[in-house]
Amino acid sequence: MIPLGPVVLVEGKYDQNKILQIFDATVLTTGGFQIFKNEEQVRLLRRLAETRGLLILTDSDGAGFVIRNKLRGALTGGRVYQAYIPDLPGKEKRKRAPSKEGKLGVEGVPDEIIIAAVRRSGALDETPAPRAAITKADLYALGLSGGPESAAKRRRLCRLYGLPEHLSANALLEVLRCVTDRAELAAAAQKLEEPAHQEER
Repeated sequence: MIPLGPVVLVEGKYDQNKILQIFDATVLTTGGFQIFKNEEQVRLLRRLAETRGLLILTDSDGAGFVIRNKLRGALTGGRVYQAYIPDLPGKEKRKRAPSKEGKLGVEGVPDEIIIAAVRRSGALDETPAPRAAITKADLYALGLSGGPESAAKRRRLCRLYGLPEHLSANALLEVLRCVTDRAELAAAAQKLEEPAHQEER
């Protein structure tokens, strides 16, 4: 697999599976147009663009461009890469009929075309930065999992990082690996030691 530094944003889970077969990368989905009803997710994408870089890879149909263009307006900071796949007529194997516009989406496009599109975006030039990987043991040691106040501390940490506050411990671990490292997380955890009841004020 090809290492890719920026986080990749695609439309759905089949696109996500396709990209994960090609690249060693973090891949998130928009859930189609659902992303525009989820300001917390948009804030997370802004954070990722600032820390890791964000590569947008949507289908080449009208819906894909609506998503791409709206995100372009919402993500004005950080490093945002745009990868465009060509208009290829066809139908994905899992579907009974072609899409409305008769074009292949990301999941149906050959690997080499996706790699070329990502290369043209400039995202492959960005080597993943080495980090001291955060582990579940780190979360436990910092009181962010496994303890009576862990959920409250995670919510405070999410607010500190500008993340959705209802992330589970596992989801938080995945995001933290993208936006920070072990040393920075330990420093941030020191700021969470105020009494838990203050959080709810």
